[in-house]
Amino acid sequence: MKPIVAIVGRPNVGKSTLFNRLAGERISIVKDTPGVTRDRIYAESEWLDHKFTMIDTGGIEPKTNDLILKHMRSQAQMAIDMAHVILFLVDAKSGMTDADSEVASMLRKSHKPVVLAVNKLDNMKDLTPIYEFYSLGLGDPMPLSSEQGLGLGDLLDEVVKHFPKDDQEEIQEEQLKVAVIGKPNTGKSSLINQLAGEERVIVSDIAGTTRDAIDTEITYNHKKYTFIDTAGIRRQSRVDEDIERYSVIRAVSAVERADIAIIMIDAVTGVTEQDAKIAGIAHDNGKGVIVCVNKWDAVEKETNTMKEFEKDLAEVLSFIPYAETVFISAKTGQRIHRLFEAIDTVEENQQRRVPTGILNDVLYDATAMNQPPSDKGRQLRIYYMTQIGVKPPTFVIFVNNQELMHYSYSRYLENCLRKRFEFNGTPIKFIIRERGVLNERF
Repeated sequence: MKPIVAIVGRPNVGKSTLFNRLAGERISIVKDTPGVTRDRIYAESEWLDHKFTMIDTGGIEPKTNDLILKHMRSQAQMAIDMAHVILFLVDAKSGMTDADSEVASMLRKSHKPVVLAVNKLDNMKDLTPIYEFYSLGLGDPMPLSSEQGLGLGDLLDEVVKHFPKDDQEEIQEEQLKVAVIGKPNTGKSSLINQLAGEERVIVSDIAGTTRDAIDTEITYNHKKYTFIDTAGIRRQSRVDEDIERYSVIRAVSAVERADIAIIMIDAVTGVTEQDAKIAGIAHDNGKGVIVCVNKWDAVEKETNTMKEFEKDLAEVLSFIPYAETVFISAKTGQRIHRLFEAIDTVEENQQRRVPTGILNDVLYDATAMNQPPSDKGRQLRIYYMTQIGVKPPTFVIFVNNQELMHYSYSRYLENCLRKRFEFNGTPIKFIIRERGVLNERF
């Protein structure tokens, strides 16, 4: 595996700014508020032909009774345990604090290589502020300004010195990526923890606890999956803080880099229009969709309870009739195996290819059963269809006049394809082409 570098330190010393600088993109939330980064965040980076994984952690408050801060310390400790090298960040402007000493003590107990970096040095010619940090007993402090990008080269030179010698012998596997999205407090983090068998992400009764998108590798039946846990998406009227805005953007970007999106629905509160908006993110990005109704164990059931819920789903989520649906309890693990079955089914259907000859047999039967539309004496003629892509399955339909291809007839053809072939869980994309003009319709 790639070497892992954990960036740790007390709150608000600039860990996320450094993380984003090294990652080359805005991955962690950056805001001048202690405790903004609550869960550990992963990103790939490279220096001098050394590829490695960085973990950005929540600030460590060694002595606290605050519930969230306790969770943050626990998450940071997990990152430390996983890391090959620990990058300990301190703040030159505020100077050394008792919390820095407590964190240093924690790091010494880990028996891991520690690189001490003194951040927020605006004047790299005056290194006086770094000298007091020698007393931490962690070697020579490295001067740094992550905001200005100063001192990064020397810092990374020191970090890669501690990498295992075989770090270049990595075999990269292409793993299925599954984004878990939904409203706050629907059980997304609880699901990841249930799948992983450990507390990989913070779980609490506080809505919106998970603010960042976190990648977690899960192995089930000897197959590896990457699950992306995302921040709960709130209605736009309630997204009134910068932190929440960043979280929504991150959830969207998580869907963009995923193959399949699991839409978490709270069985107790029922399906809502906000759930539909969230599902629309996955649909608009052409991702496989699984509707996961969570907390099913907490619902009082009668004879037709599940059928009634499925009816509500079909009404509110009418634009994704193709979605796979599972009813689970992330808390108890009930029907979790059904979720993996659905994921595997959707993956297979996303990559399904249909030979052109068979496609046109279906097309011939479809047009014979329901004649193509006409307008003002002009009749739509469909010449043939061919598949040009997967994820999602994408088809080009050649016609005499693309303006005559009404949306309702495209939907009819889609339904014919779905009836003949297994495309459950995945959208289908049509490209209508005539006389060299290209037009996309979904």
